[in-house]
Amino acid sequence: MTKSPENLPDSQNTQAAVFAFLGDPRTHCGVRVERFDTHGAAVFLAGERAIKVKRAVRYPFLDYSTLAKRKAACRAELEINQNFAPRLYRKLLPITREVDGSLALDGAGEPVEWAVEMMRFDESKTLDHLVKRGALDDELAGKIAVAVAAMHTRAQPADAAAWIGALDGFVRTNTSIFDKHSDLFAPRDVAQLERQSLAALQRLRPLLAARGRAGLIRRGHGDLHLGNIAVLDGEPVAFDALEFDAVIASGDLLYDLAFLLMDLVECGQPRAANVVLNGYYAATRRGADYDGIAALPFFMALRAAIRAMTTASRLDLAKPEVAQSAKRYFGVALKLLAPAKPAVVCTGGLSGTGKSLLARGLAPDLPPIPGALVLRSDVERKALYDVAETEHLPPDAYRAEVTEQVYGILADKAVRVARAGHSVIADAVFAKPRERAAIEQAVAATGADFFGLFSTADLKTRIERVGTRQPDASDADANVARQQEDFDLGAVAWAIVDASGSPEATLAEARAVIK
Repeated sequence: MTKSPENLPDSQNTQAAVFAFLGDPRTHCGVRVERFDTHGAAVFLAGERAIKVKRAVRYPFLDYSTLAKRKAACRAELEINQNFAPRLYRKLLPITREVDGSLALDGAGEPVEWAVEMMRFDESKTLDHLVKRGALDDELAGKIAVAVAAMHTRAQPADAAAWIGALDGFVRTNTSIFDKHSDLFAPRDVAQLERQSLAALQRLRPLLAARGRAGLIRRGHGDLHLGNIAVLDGEPVAFDALEFDAVIASGDLLYDLAFLLMDLVECGQPRAANVVLNGYYAATRRGADYDGIAALPFFMALRAAIRAMTTASRLDLAKPEVAQSAKRYFGVALKLLAPAKPAVVCTGGLSGTGKSLLARGLAPDLPPIPGALVLRSDVERKALYDVAETEHLPPDAYRAEVTEQVYGILADKAVRVARAGHSVIADAVFAKPRERAAIEQAVAATGADFFGLFSTADLKTRIERVGTRQPDASDADANVARQQEDFDLGAVAWAIVDASGSPEATLAEARAVIK
């Protein structure tokens, strides 16, 4: 099998001596050293310090073939990551050849290699390890979404035209590597992936250009997979941002997010992926992104294909687990590009019927991957008044005309998401026949499937539930629940869902309706 990286024997011979030096406990005052290798770097962990060296390799997608290029890459890595994870990244570190011929860390001699010095953290706390241990719950997924959104606010504007123009090259580079590994990737599937990717890109170009003009194409993290996010003191921190190519490291903000979403899907965490997607939208409150979600399947598929390509380029591809990983990512890419008809689901019901919990349970199931966006009338009302989701609003905010405005916003956003080809769940009381009819009529013009669900439960159950809520966007309490008993619901044409039992039973009944 042909190896993708070019052989660079002179540099690699020098690096062999450097790696032996860095792996020697005597270099670190006798502290035990652990070494980890990727396709582009070697990382040495000793005590509270991590030293990362670029490997002397040249791939189709990166070039670390000379000392000058590796130094530049280390400097770029330090600069970009100090923006995203300043607590982890310390300095540019030379490995020098001293006058007696020995090697030294940051010595007085001539640099023979360059490294990035980082603060070491518990490597078992990266998301890939947490997922394997089953330690990724909804709360942590929500924190990840907020952390990524915050990171994106700090990301600097990028050359949108250059990145958009490079996308077809990304697709073709993937194909060129896949073609070298026909034992892993069937030529027919490779041709299909390229054809569907380029067709999707052509369709999305006007949207991407508009998003570039809106400032949504920036120099983001660029390599936001599970292994590059650690949980430090309970908070997610993204590290090891891509530095070797400004164009590759740039992209639409949803393209940056897409790597994380795709990786969660690939490792069997569809619910977490959906929680991150919805949490990101909630944290950003950027209306333009409701149209941009049309590009998400392509973004995720391209991320999966690139992951398959880089995995197939590794020197240790002969290991069965590496080859299988490349094949899995390739399969994910094909799956993500498969056509998917969106659905609009409305979860209605009086306060305390569990409609919001039902919406979150249904969301990961709806196409396309990673599931539906969930829009809540409670959240939209808080956004209208520019207050935090859990901040209580005065009674004046619940006037009839305000409620009508909130339902209008909800319907408008649901229609935009559906027209973008993505499923959406609209979560609101929908007590009045005209509220139900209005959103159903608005959705009809999109061509999306429509499902109206109306949850019911007795008053005692509803009062108990609203009384035990954790901090939430809903302001409903026991008094509100009692007042709603007098609502005239009219004829409810939507499917009635018995929500008096367990959340699991309610979810099963709702899923049966949608199927």
